[in-house]
Amino acid sequence: MRIYVPRDAAARALGADAVARAVAAEAERRGLAVELVRNGTRGMIWLEPLLEVETAAGRTAFGPVSAADVPGLFDAGFGAHPLALGPVEAIPFFARQTRLTFARCGLTDPLSLAEYEANGGLAGLRRALGMDGRAIVDEVTGSGLRGRGGAGFPTGIKWATVLDAKADRKYVVCNADEGDSGTFADRMIMEGDPFVLIEGMVIAGIAVGADMGYLYVRSEYPDAIAAMQAAIAIARDAGLLGRSVLGSDRAFDMEVRVGAGAYVCGEETSLLNSLEGKRGVVRAKPPLPAIAGLFGKPTIINNVISLASVPVILEKGAAFYKDFGLGRSRGTIPLQIAGNVRYGGLFETAFGMTLGEIVEEIGGGTASGRPVKAVQVGGPLGAYMPVGKFDTPFGYEEFDGQGGLIGHAGIVVFDDTVDMMKMARFAMEFCAVESCGKCTPCRIGSVRGVETIDRIARGDAAGVEILTDLCDTMKDGSLCALGGFTPFPVMSALRHFPEDFSASHKEAAE
Repeated sequence: MRIYVPRDAAARALGADAVARAVAAEAERRGLAVELVRNGTRGMIWLEPLLEVETAAGRTAFGPVSAADVPGLFDAGFGAHPLALGPVEAIPFFARQTRLTFARCGLTDPLSLAEYEANGGLAGLRRALGMDGRAIVDEVTGSGLRGRGGAGFPTGIKWATVLDAKADRKYVVCNADEGDSGTFADRMIMEGDPFVLIEGMVIAGIAVGADMGYLYVRSEYPDAIAAMQAAIAIARDAGLLGRSVLGSDRAFDMEVRVGAGAYVCGEETSLLNSLEGKRGVVRAKPPLPAIAGLFGKPTIINNVISLASVPVILEKGAAFYKDFGLGRSRGTIPLQIAGNVRYGGLFETAFGMTLGEIVEEIGGGTASGRPVKAVQVGGPLGAYMPVGKFDTPFGYEEFDGQGGLIGHAGIVVFDDTVDMMKMARFAMEFCAVESCGKCTPCRIGSVRGVETIDRIARGDAAGVEILTDLCDTMKDGSLCALGGFTPFPVMSALRHFPEDFSASHKEAAE
């Protein structure tokens, strides 16, 4: 009997380790031969810990399981039981997904390279090894892949710039400094399918002529750090990394670097400074990192999901990947649904589903049962979208046209009890705390923003005009997205929920 219990940090936080110990103990007590596999999560967080049993008909799920439930599951022969959910793939939340990047996450043992390869892994790399760098870059460009870390910049253009740059050394840097609220896709990949990220980085390296890569992970992700370090060691021993990638004449190696958790180090130039052992402050651009990046050399710097999407593009071809999506938003996007929502978790789908479908149908509405008031998309710097904008298709240009941004595709739901003036104040306070301090609009503007919102809360109506002018200055004058995007949540809250900034609202709150 093969039983799967996730080792993902979210599942562990909900008691997965205790369930795994209970399964091992119960099997030993009954004298049963059980193979216990610690897989990644399937992304249905409200069902964690999700226990799966391998049967002739496929994987059957039970959840959420506690350690106390385990003897009863054995008594039932892992059949009819109150926690039985049927085949994993038939659970509605999972069945509606289009899983490309996350195809193996939760399916395999994350640290089994054999299982990874048996489920389609390394096919993209093997194809890439038979291509020259230009052909690989053209394939990525033709797929329409754009940066999944927030900016949405075409990945192929970035790679082509590094390919064409002349230098004695080039680098690949993976930005795993996932600091946005309500986001966890990067962590899920690193903990649940680390080899796909390694494969993506190797493909990037051989495409542009880089032989060294760095994975920059925030220190708050100890499970992801351990999983990636273990996977890199396994990959190196198997010849996937090193002087001869899979026996070819291409060389590529990589290592993990741990950041101290500064939010601004999610910005690519701050991250590069941190990697070099310097203070994590934003660099002025130009020069772009693709021309003068890590140690002054041409550098590919991509988000985890961007790089983890590359293997399927190389395996199945650019046309296959580009066939998903709408407009200039091609392929799939891992939606991370969180906040006051009934079904929180990761949902991978093609671009194009409306925000209303995502929140009401996939997310199931609020966990509190109260009406939805606002949805913040794109992390703490994302705009607040009211219910009136729920017909907006999930796409880069479509959200931009509504004054929003997709960012890292984190979706945080709020019910009608939320105070949007307090949320606007939080955005300014967050910027003030996390600012690297290099540019005045971010460093000073965020502090003045907190003070101005406090004036509005005291009934000073003139503060609204000052706040609007301040946001314009921050948006146009900041060096990076921290100061430049902080106005998005502030102004969207002010625009869509003006009643929360009124004197009558203050009196009602009191």
